[in-house]
Amino acid sequence: MFSLPSSSTFASKSIHAVVTFTMNDQKQAFQRQNRIRIAISLFFFSHGLILSSWASRIPVIKTNLGISDAELGTLLLLMPVGQVSTMPLSARLINHFGSKNAVKYSFLLYPIILVIIGTATSYIQLAIALYFFGVVGNLSNIAVNTQGVELENILKKPMMSSFHGTWSISGFIGALIGFLLLNLNQTPLIHFSVIFLLVVSIWIFNINFLLHVIPVKGVRKDRRSIFRYLDKTLIRLGLIGFSSMAIEGAMFDWSGVYFQDIVKAPEQLIILGYTSFVLMMATGRFLGDWLITKMGRKCLIQVCGILMSTGLIMSVFYPTVVLCTIAFMVIGLGSSCSVPTVYGVAGKHKAISAGNSLTLISTIAFLGFLMGPPMIGFISDLFDLRYSYLLLSVFGIVMIFMAGRMDILDKEKAPIE
Repeated sequence: MFSLPSSSTFASKSIHAVVTFTMNDQKQAFQRQNRIRIAISLFFFSHGLILSSWASRIPVIKTNLGISDAELGTLLLLMPVGQVSTMPLSARLINHFGSKNAVKYSFLLYPIILVIIGTATSYIQLAIALYFFGVVGNLSNIAVNTQGVELENILKKPMMSSFHGTWSISGFIGALIGFLLLNLNQTPLIHFSVIFLLVVSIWIFNINFLLHVIPVKGVRKDRRSIFRYLDKTLIRLGLIGFSSMAIEGAMFDWSGVYFQDIVKAPEQLIILGYTSFVLMMATGRFLGDWLITKMGRKCLIQVCGILMSTGLIMSVFYPTVVLCTIAFMVIGLGSSCSVPTVYGVAGKHKAISAGNSLTLISTIAFLGFLMGPPMIGFISDLFDLRYSYLLLSVFGIVMIFMAGRMDILDKEKAPIE
């Protein structure tokens, strides 16, 4: 005998179906968000891998082309020149075409230029290649950071620190790949070609998972100078970023020299300073998003400044292997969270698009990364490398002071509302 289910049974099944459908939707949304986050992280990884691969081969290229120290210094300045000279263009491209398209094309050009650097046979060829390396590197850096900020804004939770943690790990891996291929007697061209294949593979499997945010129509028609957007907030954020990355850049390029010349470490332990710094920086960045929710942005930036200054001063006055290794670990921990935090705040500027604000902030900050090492070399040449590190500690104090004067960091409590 056929009978209809009771009304209560039917209602129960209907509610169960709705709940199941909702849970499935939530699960799919979570999987989609997680896949987007992985894709953005891998492009951060690619950027760091390309840059560190070039850095690991500088001594070999210098020797192969017979470049003097002064000529190398001039060459290294061409990267920030390329970066600054095309800063307005980078902002305009991202605002007009969107950050996804900017990532799409810049992350194909960036490894191609790396390969071109490997083919350089003269000073002029290398100079031209490095200028465009700076141009495209800046565009790719701003584009992928814009993707990170856009995802933060959508999900309403901090994640820029973990993105930059991926960048830090890629720098370490890039240096290891360079060390391995150097010991296998492979040329820079072979090395850079391997990196090209790795980055293109990442590009192929992840480009379609990036966020597609439609550019704001009013912004994309705006052709006025990007510098008019510089206000007190962006200038102060930029100074915090510049100070942090000046220390970071100096540590990347001079850690080994410091352990060799000042600490007088055994040859097999010279790499200990760089390794301890990078590993603690990466660790701190993966903890950074959680730390923001516990401490707030202002307190976190100030703690970062204190740690960097303390570690640098400690390395100057106690240049022994054990104490200097601990000092470099403290510096790495301090370097970890300040820049990602600054980027996250800048990308939420209500009066300026994320593309414009990140172009200004990341360019100013990255200038610190590129100009810090030559400054250290100049001071070291005149006085002593320890005096250079003592001067670097002042940048940490600048960060503490600047963060204390920024109300926007108080307003940007985490989790982000």
